[in-house]
Amino acid sequence: MPRSRTCAKWHDHANGVHPSDNLRGWLTDRVSLTYKLMAHCQQFRVQRLRQQRASCLADEWQRIELPRRLQVQERDVLLRCDDRPMVLGHTVVALDATTTEWPFFSTLGERSLGTTLFGDPLVARGQLQFARLYHDHPLVQRMCAATGADGFAYPLWARRSTFRRKTGVMLVTEVFFPEIEQLQRTRPDPKAMASQPVRQVVPAYQQHSFDAAAQPAAVSSEIHTEIHK
Repeated sequence: MPRSRTCAKWHDHANGVHPSDNLRGWLTDRVSLTYKLMAHCQQFRVQRLRQQRASCLADEWQRIELPRRLQVQERDVLLRCDDRPMVLGHTVVALDATTTEWPFFSTLGERSLGTTLFGDPLVARGQLQFARLYHDHPLVQRMCAATGADGFAYPLWARRSTFRRKTGVMLVTEVFFPEIEQLQRTRPDPKAMASQPVRQVVPAYQQHSFDAAAQPAAVSSEIHTEIHK
């Protein structure tokens, strides 16, 4: 039976996607991915690809509690270690989310979303989900376009989770480049890694609402994610 490649099948446990032992550590670790990457390179950088209105992906609208597939505010970044792309971070929030719920989102630029989320005591993180992505998936297509690659050794592994702040809900998806398994720790964890992780909750979907008028117009592609992360 042909595998559905444009809409991922998400699993609640990493065993559902059968990662290697090394990759499992990257997928399941609940600390900030930004800080973990920083500990595995000399220079970490967030390259923003785009931040704009767009239709949410087919497997996203229910996770951010939309009634159907609608336009959202989305943000795509590459997380780079020593200038090598390691993770695509893809973030979506509803168009009617407010600046009270996510006051920083529209002004992130090339700053890490993860450091902002993990430093906010009002933010609660939901359950991690895991998937294997293939060439036809929209996020993989964006990875190819951003790096000029024709393709990768498939599947690519991805994870996602919701973040909640007040009544707002945000979905952060992170897709790992194959090179992530080659990274070796180069320095101690940054001090921020020792701080308390984002409060963890089992998803109990609430209301959400990002003031579209407060968002900038579509940003052209340019050289966190993390957030997801």
